[in-house]
Amino acid sequence: MFNILIIEDDKNTRRLFEAVLTNAGYNTFTAENGLKAFDIMENQQIDLIVLDIMMPVMDGYTFASELRSCDATTPILMVSAKYMPDDIKQGFRVGTDDYITKPVDEEEMLLRIQALLRRAKITTEHLLKIGTVTLDYDSYSIKKGDDEPQQIPKKEFLLLYKLLSSPGKIFTRLQLMDEFWGMDSESGDSTVTVHINRLRKRFEKYEEFSIETVRGLGYRAVITAADK
Repeated sequence: MFNILIIEDDKNTRRLFEAVLTNAGYNTFTAENGLKAFDIMENQQIDLIVLDIMMPVMDGYTFASELRSCDATTPILMVSAKYMPDDIKQGFRVGTDDYITKPVDEEEMLLRIQALLRRAKITTEHLLKIGTVTLDYDSYSIKKGDDEPQQIPKKEFLLLYKLLSSPGKIFTRLQLMDEFWGMDSESGDSTVTVHINRLRKRFEKYEEFSIETVRGLGYRAVITAADK
């Protein structure tokens, strides 16, 4: 069971979030400001933090900044009534992983929490499982069922791992080029296309996933048979 820390100074909102998360099967802890939250984290393993911004004693921006300064990687979902672009950008600058505005859609909040926990698990274990397929980040290898693992070129593996870690999310060629080759690379963005085509050819018989081209935008991974 995952432990989620709710940091929110409004008592009613705090109780609402606690009820929603408890009903969803999470173990919850609550704090009304950042300082009390740190006290809880000294004694409890916390898997994810739901964080308000406007709080007394220590606000959400300060809490997130101090947590990240300690090299803590606990996922943070910032939940706030502050909805202006500058407020949201500041949230990401201080280290939040996702941002949602109040009033909160409870189902959306739960979906975002599930996504954050899934990504955190992938990062911690360095393993990504899609149905019977396992991607091992440490060895750049892919294993399907009982077959022997196959090691593929590093750039191809990193591209596939990136896409499959966020299925359905569209990544532009420029984003992928910047992350894996660098903006100073002499290679053009056609390099990304070449690597994507190699991946498609290599895994064309895999039923678990596919890579789609989104015309005019980029690429996304589609999980086609994750339950097989």
